[in-house]
Amino acid sequence: MTLRDFRIGWRTLLKDPAYSLVVIAGLGVGFAAALLLLGFVRYSWQYNAGVPGADHVYIVKQRFNVDPKSPWFDQAPMLLRLAAARAPGVLASTAYIPTRPRIMGLTARIDGQLHAMDGLTVMPGFAEILGLQALRGNLTLALEQPEGFAITEEAALRHFGTADAIGRSMLVEGNLLRVATVLRTPGANTTIPFEVLVGVRSVLAEAHVKEEMATGKAGWWGKVLVRVDPGASVPALTAALQQAVDQSPGVQDIPPETRQRLGKRKVMDVALSPLREAYFDRDVGQNEISAAGERGSRVVIAALGAMAALILAMAAINYVNLAAVRVLGRQREVAMRKVLGAGMRRIVPQMLAESMLVALLATGLGLLLAWLALPLFAQLVERKLDGMLSAANIGAALVLGVALGALTAVYPASIALRVRPGVVLAGRGDSESVRGMQLRRVLTVVQVATAMGLASITLAIAWQTAFAMRVSPGFDPAPLLIIDLPDTVRESARARSFIAALSAQPGVAGSAISEDAVGRHQVSWLRDLKRPGGISASMQMKSVSAAFFEQYGIAPRAGRLFSARTDKEDDPVPLVLNAIAARELGFATPEAALGQTLLFTGFDNKTIEKRVVGIAPELRFQSLRETPHAMAYELWTAGMTLSVRASGEMAPVEAAVRRLWPAYFPEAMIRTQRAGAILALNYAEDARVARLLAIGTCIALAIAAFGTYVLAAHTVQRRAKEIVLRKLHGARPAAIGLLVVREIGALMLVAAAIGLPLAALAIERYLATYVEHAPIGYWTLLFALASTVAVALAAVARHAWLAMRMMASDALRA
Repeated sequence: MTLRDFRIGWRTLLKDPAYSLVVIAGLGVGFAAALLLLGFVRYSWQYNAGVPGADHVYIVKQRFNVDPKSPWFDQAPMLLRLAAARAPGVLASTAYIPTRPRIMGLTARIDGQLHAMDGLTVMPGFAEILGLQALRGNLTLALEQPEGFAITEEAALRHFGTADAIGRSMLVEGNLLRVATVLRTPGANTTIPFEVLVGVRSVLAEAHVKEEMATGKAGWWGKVLVRVDPGASVPALTAALQQAVDQSPGVQDIPPETRQRLGKRKVMDVALSPLREAYFDRDVGQNEISAAGERGSRVVIAALGAMAALILAMAAINYVNLAAVRVLGRQREVAMRKVLGAGMRRIVPQMLAESMLVALLATGLGLLLAWLALPLFAQLVERKLDGMLSAANIGAALVLGVALGALTAVYPASIALRVRPGVVLAGRGDSESVRGMQLRRVLTVVQVATAMGLASITLAIAWQTAFAMRVSPGFDPAPLLIIDLPDTVRESARARSFIAALSAQPGVAGSAISEDAVGRHQVSWLRDLKRPGGISASMQMKSVSAAFFEQYGIAPRAGRLFSARTDKEDDPVPLVLNAIAARELGFATPEAALGQTLLFTGFDNKTIEKRVVGIAPELRFQSLRETPHAMAYELWTAGMTLSVRASGEMAPVEAAVRRLWPAYFPEAMIRTQRAGAILALNYAEDARVARLLAIGTCIALAIAAFGTYVLAAHTVQRRAKEIVLRKLHGARPAAIGLLVVREIGALMLVAAAIGLPLAALAIERYLATYVEHAPIGYWTLLFALASTVAVALAAVARHAWLAMRMMASDALRA
C-alpha cells in the first residue's frame, strides 16, 4: 500500500460525498461512544494505580460480628498499625483518619470566606506509602509542625487562587494554620482522596486523638495501610493481626451473653485487602467518622466495556455493509481494472487504503465528538475525567482506528477479487455470493439483537430504579428538609436557639432531632438489648427527640410512639421497637413486647432499664438491596441531624434556613438536603447506569436501523427483476411491499430469539441484587421487541414503497 493508493482512495471518497459523509459520520459517532465508555472503563480499572508498588499495599479491614448483618469496614482498630509494624515481612505501616468526622467536615475561613475541605490527619509513613511528591516546601516538616499543613496544588488553586500558596493562612475553629507544603495533585481515581494533610501533632488534633493514634489502646477505628514485602506471607500477617485484635481490651470486654450468641465466630474478623482492589470492594460500610468513598461494580464496568465494543462493532458492520453494496455497484469499474492488468496486489491495497481513510477520518471525528461530550459524560458518571483524553489514549485510539480500517476492508476486498470481468462486461451482472449475502444478514441480525437486548436491560434497570425511589420509606418525605448541624443539640445552646428561631418562621410546621436521616448511613450505633433472665439481641439504636415520629407522620403499629406532649426529652426509660427487634428478643408477637422491661448498657457501661412503650413500623434506613434490620428507638437529643417539616412549599423554609444560619453558625457551612434526595442517593449508581445504557441503546438502535435500511436497499436492488416479474404476473403492490417486509421481518425474529433470552438472563441477575423488586415480568422484553421492530419497519418502509412503485421498464433495462 503506497501513498498513491491513499490519493486514489481520497478521490474515490470525494466522487460520492453523500456516501462518504454517511459512513464517516456513522462510524465516527460509534467511535466517540466507544472511546468515552472505554476511557471510563480504563479509568475505573486504574484506581490507586498511581501509588508506587500498589500491588503490595494492603488495607486492614474488619467486620464486627456482634451485629449479624454488619458489613466489612475499611477501618480497623488503630492498634493494628503497631501490630503490623512488628510483624515479619511488613516494610511500613501507617494510619490516618479524617481531620473532622464526615458528618461535620473540615471548614476553614480563608480571606473572610468559608471553604469546605477534604482533610486527613495522618501518622508518619503515610506520604511514603502513597508516594506523595512535594512541589514546594518540605512535606516531612509540614506534618511535624503544629500550625503547618500540606495542600494539593489543585486545592491551593481553588481555595487560595494560586499554586504558590506557601505561607498562606486559614482559620479553622479558632486555630491559625499556614501552608507549609504544596503537593502534586494525586490522580482523581483514588479511594484515598484528600485536599489537606495535617500531622498527628497538629493543633487540629485533640489530645485524646493524638494519644489514640499513637497507641491505639482504646480500640478506636481508623484507616490502616500496610506495605508488605513481595515475598512475605499475607495469610501469616493476617493471622498476626487477628491475634492482636483477639487480645485487645475492647474485644475482651464483650459481655458473656454476646459471646454466647456468637458461638464459634470471632468478635471481630480481620482481613487484608489489596489497595488496587479497593474501588471494587462493594462490601465495605461507612459510619459517622468516615465514608467508604467512591466504589464501583466490576460487573457494571465490564458491561460498559462490552457495550462499547458492541457499539463499535455495530458501527463497523454498518460500514462493511455499505462498502460491500458500493463494491457491488462498482463491478464494471473493478472489471475494467482487471482487464487492464490490475491484479490482487493493486486492487486490495486500494480497497485497504479507502477503508483506512474512512476509519482514520471517523477516528478523528470520534475524538472531536468525545472531546466535546466529555464534560457532559463526566457529569453523567460523576467522576473527574479531565485527563481521559491524554496523548497515550489518543494514540491508542488512532491505533484502534487503523486496526478497524484493516478489518473492515477484508470483506469488500474479497468481493472485488471475486468479480469476473467477462460476465460483468457482457452485461449479465455478477451478484454477491450466497455466502456473502448470508454473512451480511448475520451481521445485521447481530446488530438488531444487540439493540434489542440493550433496550430490554435498560428498561428493566430504569423501571427497577424508579420503583425503588417510589417505594414508601414508611413516611412521606416530600415536606421534610434535613439539616446537618455542626453541634450536637443536647450540648449546644446555639443549636437549640437556632431550632427555636427556625420553628418560629412562617411555613415551618415543626422539627425533630435525630442522629441521622432515614436512608443515610452516617451514624449507626449497635447495641445489645436483653430481657431480664432471657435472651439478648443486637440491634441498631436510633436516638431521636420526642417529636420525631409526629413530625415524620408515623403511626404506631402497636402501643404508642414518642410524643412531645407526653414524653420528656432525654428520658432514658421509654423505648420503641420495630417488629423485627421484638421477634429477635423472643416475643411471640410484637404486641407481647409492650410494657416489657429490657436491659440496656450505655456508653458509660452502666446498665439502664428501659420499658417498651410501642412498636414502630419498618422505616427504610437501608436500601432495597438490604434486608430490614432490628431497630430500637430511644429519647436522646445528642444528635446533629435536624428534620424540619414544611407546612407548604419547601422553598420558603430553605430560604429561612439560609437567612438564619450565619447568625448562629458563622464558622460552619450550611448542609441541607430534602429527605427524598437522601433516599434517592441509595440508587444513584443505578440511575447513572440506566442513563448510560439509555444513551448507548439509542445509539445502538440508530445503528441497527441504518443497518436494516442498507440491507433493505440491497434486497430491493438484488430482487428487482423478480419484483418486476411478479408484477407482470399480476402481483398487487401490497404483496410486493409485503415481500420486502417479510424478508426483513424474518431477520427480526431471529434477532429476537438471540437477544431477548440473553437480556432476560441479565435482567434476572440484576434483580437478584434486590430483596424487593418491581413486578417487571416480561413486559420490558416485549416493549423492546416492539420498539426495535418499529424502528426496523420505519427503516424498511421507504424501500418497500420503492419496490411497490418500481417500473418494469426500469428494472429490465438495468
